[in-house]
Amino acid sequence: MVKKLTYYKNFNIKKKHQKSIILIGNFDGVHLGHQKLFDKAKKYKKKKKLKIGVVTFDPIPKMFFNKKLKNYRISNLNQKLNIFKKFKVDFVINKKFDKKFSKIKCNKFVSEIIYKKLNPKIIFVSNNFKFGNKREGDVKLLKLLEKKYNYKIINPPTLKKKNKTISSTLIRKLLAVGKLNLANNYLNRSWSIEGVVEKGRNMGKKIGFPTCNIDIKNYIIARPGVYAVKVNIPNNNKILKGIANLGYRPTFKQKKILLEVNIFNFSRNLYNKKLTVEFIKFIRGEKKFKGMDQLKKQIKLDIKSAKRT
Repeated sequence: MVKKLTYYKNFNIKKKHQKSIILIGNFDGVHLGHQKLFDKAKKYKKKKKLKIGVVTFDPIPKMFFNKKLKNYRISNLNQKLNIFKKFKVDFVINKKFDKKFSKIKCNKFVSEIIYKKLNPKIIFVSNNFKFGNKREGDVKLLKLLEKKYNYKIINPPTLKKKNKTISSTLIRKLLAVGKLNLANNYLNRSWSIEGVVEKGRNMGKKIGFPTCNIDIKNYIIARPGVYAVKVNIPNNNKILKGIANLGYRPTFKQKKILLEVNIFNFSRNLYNKKLTVEFIKFIRGEKKFKGMDQLKKQIKLDIKSAKRT
């Protein structure tokens, strides 16, 4: 059984969570590079008998500073929390990133927040970690202040595969061009979207392939097209196979990006239910069809391909 995670929205943590191991970052996707940090932190947890806490930010600072940046996230908060639990994290601070917080000077961030509020024994950060107003703080500054504030900085080298640094940026690029298998390898799981089923135009139902329509919110837009998927439905112990179209449906002149999922051999009403859709294989890119007959013929071929996955 996975232990319950304590969740904070600010830095006013309980005394039992002070003097812990702290990991600071966005951890978008919680990919293999992040997982390497967590594995190392777990060893320190066992050896030093300390708790593990994560400090993360919402929105991701890059999204805060660039308001036009909408579809950017690899994973949502709920997904991140579930992965943190698996890595035996004891508590999470999910700090709202706003104008006031962005103006805090880097030295003040260390003295007033890290030292006075969190008072950690060990801090894990990546080599490119920046903090404070105008991103003036970095790992070098944190190391300079180690003795003064009685903590130890650990920043392991970045994880590389085939001379490529595993990063959230790399995974976003892979998803955008349809290299799903490689993205899934670097995530160490299938990339997934979690969302609520909304009422649509029932176009799928009219042509004999009913779908669950899901607004992808701020998730990264993977390459538009057709995917073999697995669907996790709440209170349903089975993982169901299906096919999904992620895109603009050019045949129907859809302007908004939409995720439509057809679950095989399933007919229950799922409106307002939260589904998790795992992307297993990229089947083909999105294209415009001349008519319904051509579209239906292609969907049947896509379903055959998805069922073989």
